[in-house]
Amino acid sequence: MEHAVSTPETPEEPRSADDGTPADGTPAEGAQVSEAEAELAAQRLERERIERRKAERQGPIEAGTKLSGTAADLLAAVRAVESGEKPSATVFEEARPAPRRPAPEPVRRAPVVVPEGPAAPAEGTVGEVREVLTRGGAPAAPAALAAAAAAALGEGAAELLREDPWQLLRVPGVRPEQADGFARALLGGEAGPGDERRGRALTVWLLEQAAPAGHTVLEMAALTEALGRQGVPGPEDAVRNAIAEGDVLVFQDAVGEPVGEDEEQPVRVLVGLERCALAEESLADGLARLVSSAPKQDGAAEEWERAAAAAEGSAADLIRAASGHGLVLHTGGEAALAEPAALLDAAHGMGLRAWAATHSTVGRERFASRVQGPGVATVAGLLSGSEGPGRDPEGALAVDLLVVLDAPQLDVETAALLTESLPDGARLVLSGDPAVLWSVGPGRVFADLLAARACPQVASRRPDPGPLGELVSGVGVGELLQVEAPEKEVVIVPVRDAGEAVHRTVQLVADSVPRAIGVPAEETQVITPGHGGAVGTRVLNAALKDRLNPGPGRFAGFDPGDRVAWSPVPGRTLPGRVVGADAEGLRLDCAGETVVVPRDRVEQTVRHGWALTAHQAVGSRWSAAVVVLPGDAVPALNRPWIYTAFSRADRHLSVVHGVDQALQRAVTDIPAKPRTTRLPALLAPQLPGAAE
Repeated sequence: MEHAVSTPETPEEPRSADDGTPADGTPAEGAQVSEAEAELAAQRLERERIERRKAERQGPIEAGTKLSGTAADLLAAVRAVESGEKPSATVFEEARPAPRRPAPEPVRRAPVVVPEGPAAPAEGTVGEVREVLTRGGAPAAPAALAAAAAAALGEGAAELLREDPWQLLRVPGVRPEQADGFARALLGGEAGPGDERRGRALTVWLLEQAAPAGHTVLEMAALTEALGRQGVPGPEDAVRNAIAEGDVLVFQDAVGEPVGEDEEQPVRVLVGLERCALAEESLADGLARLVSSAPKQDGAAEEWERAAAAAEGSAADLIRAASGHGLVLHTGGEAALAEPAALLDAAHGMGLRAWAATHSTVGRERFASRVQGPGVATVAGLLSGSEGPGRDPEGALAVDLLVVLDAPQLDVETAALLTESLPDGARLVLSGDPAVLWSVGPGRVFADLLAARACPQVASRRPDPGPLGELVSGVGVGELLQVEAPEKEVVIVPVRDAGEAVHRTVQLVADSVPRAIGVPAEETQVITPGHGGAVGTRVLNAALKDRLNPGPGRFAGFDPGDRVAWSPVPGRTLPGRVVGADAEGLRLDCAGETVVVPRDRVEQTVRHGWALTAHQAVGSRWSAAVVVLPGDAVPALNRPWIYTAFSRADRHLSVVHGVDQALQRAVTDIPAKPRTTRLPALLAPQLPGAAE
C-alpha cells in the first residue's frame, strides 16, 4: 500500500463545496417510481394547504414610517400592490411574507392523497411549443425541450413564449445566453438587454439558481449586482417590475436594535421566491407551535425518568429533554446515533408511537440495526406515505415522537412539510452532525435553530472512536491533526497531476485497499469535489467501470452490475446497482428495493456511482472511502466538505492528495459558505426567548 501516515499535512486556498446536484445537474422530475412520484405529489398538496392556511393570517406589519431611499420605495410599492395598484416607475417594494388573499378557514390537516404522478402535457401543446422553439432556433433535441417547456409553462406555453421569449428560462437547464438567442430569433430588433421582460425573467432565474445553493432569499444589493453581471442596464427597475407582476416577493427584516427612541430600527431588504417564502414562514409557525405547546401526556413522568436512569451519559440527557419539550436538538457524530436509538427504544417501551426518519435508504438500514423494534423510515418515504406509520384521520402523521436524523440535510421546504404534518402534542427531535455539509436546497434549518437557542440542545459526549474519529473530530473544530494509524486506518497518497490521481484512485479501489485492508471494492466509495474536470465523477466513474465492470453500456451506457447514483428528486441521491433493463426501463437495486427508472428519465437521473461528490455521499457511510483532492479542486474545498468526505469511512480512509497546502487552509480558514435565510427573523417574534 502507498505510505501510511498519521494524517494529511497541508494548507492553502479553497472555497465553495461541490454542487451536489442530481444526475446531470438539472432538476429531475419524479421518475415513474412510486416513492419519487408520491413524494413530489405530497409536497405539492402540502404546499397548497400551507398557502391556504397562510391566507388567513394578519396583513403587513406597521413599519417604514421613517424610511428613506430604496427601503421607503419598497414599502410604498408593497402597499400599492396590496391596494390593487401597480407601483409607479420610481418604486420597488417592501415586504412581509407574501400578498395574502382572503380565504375561508381551511381544514388544518387534510389527508394527503397521492396521485399516480404528474400529468404529461397534452400532445397538441407540445406540438405548438415545438413549432415556436423551431422558429426561434432553439438548441438541440427540440422534442425533449418542447415537452419540458410545455410542462414548465402550462397549457398556454406556446403563446406565452411568443409574447415573452425569456420565459424559456423557466425550463430547467436553459441558460440566459440561450434564452437571449431565442428571443432575438423571435423578436428581431425588439429584443435587447434592457427589455423589461428580460429583466423580470432574469430576476426569477437568479433566485431559482440561488435556491439549490441554499439561499431562501437574496439581499437586494446582491441581486441587483448579479443582474448587472447579466447585462441588465437597470437592475433595480428589473426587480421592481418583477415585484409588480408578482414574480418575486420583497421583505424588510429587522437588523439589530433601534439606535434610539426616535430612530427607526435598521432593516435589510431581501428578495425571494414565493415558494421559499411560504415554506420558511410555515416552518417558523410549525416550530413555534412545537416549542410553545406542552407534549401530550402520553406517559407518567416516572416512566420517562426510569428510562433516563437506565440510559447512560448524554443518552439520558436526551431522554429527559424529550420527555418535557415539543422540540429538542441533538448533535453528534456517527457514534452518537446510539443516543437517539436509546430514546426511540425507551419511547417504544412506554407504548408510544415513535418513529425515526433518515436522509437516505442506506442511513435507514444502518440506524435500523441500532434499534430493537421497527420504526425507521426515510424522510421522503415518511412524507409520501410509502413508509412509516401513515396519517391519522385529521391528516397528521400518526406519531407521538419523531426523531429526524441527518437534520443538517433538511431544506426549508422539506422541514416545513414535516413540522406541519406533526399532530399537536407530538415531540420532534432533530439530530445530526452540525459539521457536515448543509442541504442541497434552500435554507440552513438545523444551523439556524442551533444559533437561535429556542429549545433544549443536547450535545453528545460520545466521540467517534479510533484514528478516523480523532482525525474527523479535529477537522470539525478547524484542526488538521497528526494521528497515529497503526492499522493503516488513514493513508495519504501524494499525486502530481490529474492523470496520476485517476490512476492511483483506481489502483486503491481495485487492488490496494482490498489487499492491505481487507475491504472489497464494492464496499469502498470514491469521493471527489465535483462532476466535471480532469478528476471529477465522470472521469473517475469511466475509469472505475473499465476496471471493475467493463461492458458495452447496453442500456444508455449502463450494464448489469454497474454501481449507480440515482436522483429521484433534486438534492437526493440513492446509491444502487444495475440489475437489468427491459422495455419498462433500467432496473436498479437500491438498498434492497427494486427501482425501475423509465427510459426517458435514465439520462437525467442516473449516473455511475463508484465516485460521488460529498453532497451525494451525505447520509451514507462505507467500510472504506477514497477521497480524491486533485489540483483543480482547490476552489471547491472548505471545512464542511473535508469533514463530510473524511467522515464517510468506517474502517479506512485513503486521501489521494494533490492540493499541496490547500487542504490545511481549507480546514483551518474556510468555514461553510454563508447562506441568506429568514428563519431566525421569523422565529424571533414568536419565541421571545430565542437568541438573535
